[in-house]
Amino acid sequence: MQYILRKSLLYKTGVEYGDYTINHVQGCSHGCKYPCYAMMIAKRFGRVKSYEEWCKPKIVENVLGLLEKEIPKYKSKIKSVQLCFSTDPFMFGYKEISDLSIKIIQKLNYNYIKCIVLTKGLLPRELSNLSKNNKYGITLVSLNEDFRKEYEPGSAPYSDRIDNLKYLHNKGFKTWVSIEPYPTPNIIEQNFQQILNSINFVDRIIFEKLNYNPKATKYRDKNNYYNDLSKQTIEFCELNKIKWYIKAGTQT
Repeated sequence: MQYILRKSLLYKTGVEYGDYTINHVQGCSHGCKYPCYAMMIAKRFGRVKSYEEWCKPKIVENVLGLLEKEIPKYKSKIKSVQLCFSTDPFMFGYKEISDLSIKIIQKLNYNYIKCIVLTKGLLPRELSNLSKNNKYGITLVSLNEDFRKEYEPGSAPYSDRIDNLKYLHNKGFKTWVSIEPYPTPNIIEQNFQQILNSINFVDRIIFEKLNYNPKATKYRDKNNYYNDLSKQTIEFCELNKIKWYIKAGTQT
């Protein structure tokens, strides 16, 4: 494992449904090939030079020290902190990253700051010992393992993600699912309702279309396709008393 130093950590995110965030790892071993927007930004600003470099994560070595300095500075402004928007806090197969993420959440919770977690890895079951104000989520765009191995090659199996999320739900935590970026039928044909049914226990679902992918861009009926899936998401959520959020630009 490689390490880097940073001068700052907590910041207000520009993501439309986010508040503050923390990215305590550079890169991500999941190696998503949608393509990954976080990787594209990292390459643009010279933080990584290639996909291969991006897939070799580097931990921010001074993360806990930075939090000690920054929490008092931002505490009065923070409603929640999301882990993470440009990396994964529970990177599949990286226990050192998972352990550090738990320490970060513990430190934030100790200062009465709730955390919102999103992962393509596995949510550790020991998260159930932390603040009940925390919210735990997974990304899920398919149930097809062949698709996962092609587009999210280093990530955790879909069924395992769902099982660990349901465990935390059964322990009384708020849980959520990000269905993004959702692929077009010329990439993979799948039963969208089946995906929704597999997560009918969650408290919130976010849905977004696939961007920056040539195949998705060329799909002629993509506007009607994403309008229909947005409608299905809303109807499913309202029927099951689940909160929903359709990201900007997904519906036309």
